[in-house]
Amino acid sequence: MKIAIVGAAGRMGKMLCALAEGTDLEVVSKVDVAEGYDKAWADDVEGVIDFSYHVAVPASVEKAAAKGLAYVIGTTGLTADEQKVVDAAAKKIPIVQSGNYSLGVNLLLELVKKTAQVLGPEYDIEVTEMHHRHKKDAPSGTALMLAKSAAAGRGVKDEFTYGRRGDIGERPVGEIAIHALRGGSVVGDHTVMFAGDVERVELTHKAQGREAFAAGALKALKWAKGQRPGVYTMRDVLGFA
Repeated sequence: MKIAIVGAAGRMGKMLCALAEGTDLEVVSKVDVAEGYDKAWADDVEGVIDFSYHVAVPASVEKAAAKGLAYVIGTTGLTADEQKVVDAAAKKIPIVQSGNYSLGVNLLLELVKKTAQVLGPEYDIEVTEMHHRHKKDAPSGTALMLAKSAAAGRGVKDEFTYGRRGDIGERPVGEIAIHALRGGSVVGDHTVMFAGDVERVELTHKAQGREAFAAGALKALKWAKGQRPGVYTMRDVLGFA
């Protein structure tokens, strides 16, 4: 399968290119705005993995839809309008979109949902995430996914508190909060805390490298090829959904 990597000059892009070597996926186009990279993918590309920047996603996914290509999106921080373009393209092609492609994180999503369901609103939920100083969006896509899993477990809307400052009063019952930390070279740490009056449960995932994310994205593209049009998640790919 001949593929294109969009955002090939980035950390994830380089990892994807490296891991694809020696597999049945052939990277024929390494697309990036950086010097020395392709500015468009080749005509014989059969699938695309996008780890670029959110503003670049709409044009790329529309091009893929016009060509009928399977598309994997790892880019996070899309605006509502940008997401609408993705959703429109998904009426023509299969798109896998996830804030995290690792097996461990997707298992964590299931654990968070179940824990929130069992413990109930008596336990306060706090989601914390930390990434390297170069990450541009906050909170991370994974943190949002975890918060949404917690909300789904409780059967409530996706309404979250993002950080706190000033005289905010007591913590409301049922609040789900997200906090973003940045610094150093941290690949990605995520913790969901369920804080009760007499005990605290913490579910944590710490990425030791980007290989797990890249391997998952490559797996997702192979899975997507041949699927019906629509927006899928990594949980669909892994059979969790």
